Amino acid sequence: MSRKILVTCAMPYANGDLHLGHMLEYIQTDIWVRFQKTLGNKCYFICSDDSHGTAIMLHAKKKNIKPKELIYHIKKKHIYDLKKFKIDFDIYSCTHTKINKINVEKIYKILTYKGFIYCKKIKQLFDPIKKIFLSDRLILGNCPKCNANKQYGDMCEFCGITYKPFDLINPISVLTGIKPIKKYSNHYFFKLPYFTKFLNKWINNSGVVKNMIYNQLKSWFKVGLIEWDISRDSPYFGFKIPNLKKLKFFYVWIDATIGYLSTVQELCYKKRLDFNEIWNIKSKYEIYHFIGKDIIYFHTLFWPTILKTMNLKLPTKINCHGFVTINDKKMSKSKGTFIKAKFYEKFIEPEYLRYYFSSKINSNIEDIDINFKDFFYKINSDLIGKIINIASRCYKLINKYNKNYLSKNIENKILIKSFINIGDKIYFNYEKLDFYKVVKKILNLANQTNSYITKKSPWSLNEKKKQYIIEVCSMGLNLFRQLIIYLSPILPKLAIKVKNFLNLKTLNWKSRKKLLINHKIKKFNPLLNRIEKIPEAGFEPARQKKAGDFKSPASTNSAIRA
Repeated sequence: MSRKILVTCAMPYANGDLHLGHMLEYIQTDIWVRFQKTLGNKCYFICSDDSHGTAIMLHAKKKNIKPKELIYHIKKKHIYDLKKFKIDFDIYSCTHTKINKINVEKIYKILTYKGFIYCKKIKQLFDPIKKIFLSDRLILGNCPKCNANKQYGDMCEFCGITYKPFDLINPISVLTGIKPIKKYSNHYFFKLPYFTKFLNKWINNSGVVKNMIYNQLKSWFKVGLIEWDISRDSPYFGFKIPNLKKLKFFYVWIDATIGYLSTVQELCYKKRLDFNEIWNIKSKYEIYHFIGKDIIYFHTLFWPTILKTMNLKLPTKINCHGFVTINDKKMSKSKGTFIKAKFYEKFIEPEYLRYYFSSKINSNIEDIDINFKDFFYKINSDLIGKIINIASRCYKLINKYNKNYLSKNIENKILIKSFINIGDKIYFNYEKLDFYKVVKKILNLANQTNSYITKKSPWSLNEKKKQYIIEVCSMGLNLFRQLIIYLSPILPKLAIKVKNFLNLKTLNWKSRKKLLINHKIKKFNPLLNRIEKIPEAGFEPARQKKAGDFKSPASTNSAIRA
């Protein structure tokens, strides 16, 4: 019986271009979704642009355009980049929609009615030059716990602790570089500590997160959860909090998380699905969130309490990943290692990044390093040299001796059966997000295939052994097909080319058990091109800036919000 699955990615912030850090998450998730679909599971993949916040307001003002113009322009650019990397969402929306506004106000009203929202006066950091309260992402300083420098005003990227902006050591305003002053304002808070018992029990019993995240959550429980400030002062770009005497706005993380619900509602309208069937408390759907390790707090604590309050289904799994580094160094604009997705695509086939990431992605929360020499080797030597060349080696003789028809017999049934059977292990590796094990097993199969062909050496035989030559090369192409079936979630563009070359109706998971016998294939055309040179010098910041209209403010791999 097929599974019903809903999958979400963290929302990219609508204030700049996507970079390779973003692409790690979208590629990882897209591969997992494609794997589920090739199994025949009903799997829906959604995402949206995170379209509110002070940063967007200030950016639009600098460009002398309205925030709406900025976010819709950025959304188009994001969609373009995602399509280039074969990220196939069932729907891609944004948080600045009418339906999301309705949902945010509705949920706020329910939370208020149930007594989970209250107002209190707080002190905040204020930039006297810009005359604006500084949001978390407009403040930099040293972490109050580990003293890491250049940390934002809400959470330390190094030790993971959350804090209040004025807890930072030596804070400065990102806008002006001056030391901010303290001012008081009324804000609205969500009583997150009230849900400690529920969250503790859920995280202990559900298996929703891996051990590393579980341990981090336990440490937060030990310290004690803090009440969540869900409001922001004017000026701000976002949804207004209704029925207040003084103008206030919902904090971006409110409409971002609720945006998951709103985007699913849009999906239901588009696909004629029933929202309640997907997200009601007794739903048979599995719900998977894929996020970066820097936004664990929001998704594992705040978000589940919203769902609990609304009597909606809780996440099945929250999968977290690490950051992307370039040659073992944090992505940096000044050092030319902050690589935009659209700029990468100008030099290198986007699908190669899918393969490279897959060779490293595992179920642990580890940073993924892009080493260009390693990248070069894995594409040219492994992917093209060991896998793709199998097809070209075998095709020539099939075309010469049998007019593109494969043989009526399988030359080595034991070998082909072993290739089919290992699919069970590859299935398990895909399911557990251990893609590096998938790639490792596929390369092992490719090595076996090449050894088989080399040992038989059909090109060295004379025409009297024509039938044997055909059988050996047909065997090679059958084995090659198995490799592509296993690779298809990782390399969908290649899979389509191979599907056409081998004249196949499908490359789904079940099809691996059906052999190509007396089957006519089409003319072989080159499937992939070798990388002649990795253009490291081409990733200089100045060149990247020329490639786009807007400069991304982000320096981390996940969404940056203010």
